Amino acid sequence: MATSTDTMKAAAIDRFGGPDELTLHTLSIPDIAADEVLVRVDTAGVGVWDPWVREGEFAKMRGEKPRFPYVLGADGSGTIVELGKSVKRFREGDKVYGYNALSTKNGFYAEYTVLKADDIAPLPKGLSLEAGGAMPADAITALCGLEILTLQPEDDILIFGASGGIGHLAVQLAKRMGARVFAVASGEDGLALVRTLGADAAVDGHGGEVGKAARLFAPEGIDAALVTASGDGLDDALGALRAGALVAYPRGVEPEPQRRAGVTLHAYDGRATPELFKRLNHWIEAEPFTVCVASTYPLDRAAVEHRALEQHHLGKLALKVSAS
Repeated sequence: MATSTDTMKAAAIDRFGGPDELTLHTLSIPDIAADEVLVRVDTAGVGVWDPWVREGEFAKMRGEKPRFPYVLGADGSGTIVELGKSVKRFREGDKVYGYNALSTKNGFYAEYTVLKADDIAPLPKGLSLEAGGAMPADAITALCGLEILTLQPEDDILIFGASGGIGHLAVQLAKRMGARVFAVASGEDGLALVRTLGADAAVDGHGGEVGKAARLFAPEGIDAALVTASGDGLDDALGALRAGALVAYPRGVEPEPQRRAGVTLHAYDGRATPELFKRLNHWIEAEPFTVCVASTYPLDRAAVEHRALEQHHLGKLALKVSAS
């Protein structure tokens, strides 16, 4: 059992700024409250939002002045090593994954992290800790969006950004819900990925004629769209939606999709709850599930992984913290 006198390695920043501000620190392991757990981190997800946090925009949005050194990392996986007094749903030694976007204690870019018990879930059967650590924020965001769209079996859905972190998970979840998926991906490797994951049709968003391909896929119009990224072809793709269609997109997609007659836009945030985690695990465990991890680096190379966010990659990036 860890105590507050123990120390840990963490990738942290001493001030807001660029990737080079991320350096390896030796910090005290934080204490836990009655409703929290201490997790020995195996894998930390590196999200497209992390530079926004690193640069101070998240703190500015929340009107907070964080204490430095500040440990980033909203999601990841690991093993529970200590339980708060009121935590009953878990045991020490449980392998879990979690999402703590609003935490101010410390993030997953560390050997240990503290989370509320409601912000974690058992690692889904069939997933490695590495896969489970790379996916939480993206999988939660994907499922929240698909539930907003109230997909029914045989509905047609457009997933824009389908080869990205959220998108490639949304393709698999939508297929498990019985939908027909039209995937707009990035590059030949992105097309190959989404086809492997079960997309019924796929097109490169940078190749032009996205709308034409979408209309061939659903001549009477596509029922719904999940927009996980912006970029070339988005307006063209959304032009293939039928009247009455619903478009969901996570807040942070910039520029936001343009409003158009007969189509309802819904911006949302991915929010983790025990009930949503339970539904997510149900869908993941229904059949083999793929989490595409483009690359992993150790904690002391977190800055390298942040720079890689700006380059073309499929799926998700991650930090391999320990070998638990």
